[in-house]
Amino acid sequence: MSNQKTRQFMNFAVLAVFIAGIFSSPTSLLAADKKSYEIEVPAAKEWVDTNIMVNGGAKLRFTASGTITYPADDTSRIQSSTVGTAGPEGLARNWADLIHQYAVTDAGHGALIGRIGSDSYVQPFLVGASKDYTVPVAGKLQLGINQSMSDAAKASGSFKVKIEILDEGSKDDSNPGGPAESAIAGITPDLLSKIPRRVSDPAGNPGDMVNVLIVGTQAQVEKVFASGGWVQVDKSVENTALNAIMDSFEKKDYLTMPMSTLFLFGRAQDYGFAHAEPVKVAMSRNHLRVWKSPLEVDGRPLWCIAATHDIGFERDQRNNGLTHKIDPAIDGEREYVNGTLSGTGLVQQRDHVTPADPLTTAKTATGGEFHSDGRILVLVLKNN
Repeated sequence: MSNQKTRQFMNFAVLAVFIAGIFSSPTSLLAADKKSYEIEVPAAKEWVDTNIMVNGGAKLRFTASGTITYPADDTSRIQSSTVGTAGPEGLARNWADLIHQYAVTDAGHGALIGRIGSDSYVQPFLVGASKDYTVPVAGKLQLGINQSMSDAAKASGSFKVKIEILDEGSKDDSNPGGPAESAIAGITPDLLSKIPRRVSDPAGNPGDMVNVLIVGTQAQVEKVFASGGWVQVDKSVENTALNAIMDSFEKKDYLTMPMSTLFLFGRAQDYGFAHAEPVKVAMSRNHLRVWKSPLEVDGRPLWCIAATHDIGFERDQRNNGLTHKIDPAIDGEREYVNGTLSGTGLVQQRDHVTPADPLTTAKTATGGEFHSDGRILVLVLKNN
């Protein structure tokens, strides 16, 4: 046989072996394409950094096993949910859980949970024994346990978690926490000049600053706040009492305590949203008021928001009564809104803009001081 025919025969033989390998073991090729990790989550840890970076739109599959145990102690008679052995779904909630702070308020005590990123505004989610999860925005995956820090100090055991990346998502959506900032064509100096810098109380006293603008339909606005973990607050004391009772019966945390009425464009807020810690809701919560403005951007409504962070109580200088004290570093609340909403994957574009007449320091209607760099956060919601 000539050298040329020998080479042709050898090339054919190699190709035949390769093709036979494909048809005889297809799963081996699939396994090579699919990334898989195994992580242990000890009961004594609040969060475990998996060191797994994921893109927005990535599809993950979690499978968990193992148990954690909470031993009995002197307080177990009134806190029975802090005693027992739990699997990845956690222990059933009971009355005692209403006075505890858990990362996922509607999940079992001791359940396996996850989050993308480690910032305080990141919204954790229940993993449990198994879960398929689509990542909303890029970031690093962390796993944890739905418990208080005092629980972690006493707990033992661990969960073993298998994480499979079924789809890596889009490399175009790899900016952690949401889209990178970019100029928004419709937000012009002329438009900003038509938006009041501050809201007012019923007597017309100027108060909180307008520090966030959102472009989107009413349904899109409601969806992004709900997805970001914000709840609509009650509009009356009667609703407050009823909802608190109903949430107690359902062993839920009551987070919807009402807020006062303020005015912009000559009318009261359309929405009030809160992002609060259970138990502390009366004195400490992230909250905001939303008004639909008469303006539009690219054919969609522009919503104006005054966001503040209640951190305690102080004397109301209008009537010498008691009122909430806001964090004077008000830009921190603006960025809390930015983080919680951008982290939903529902924000298409975002930017910070400075109007021609920025507000950098002022007092609320109750007399409390606040300061700002004067910038306004603008979020454009996805049109779907």
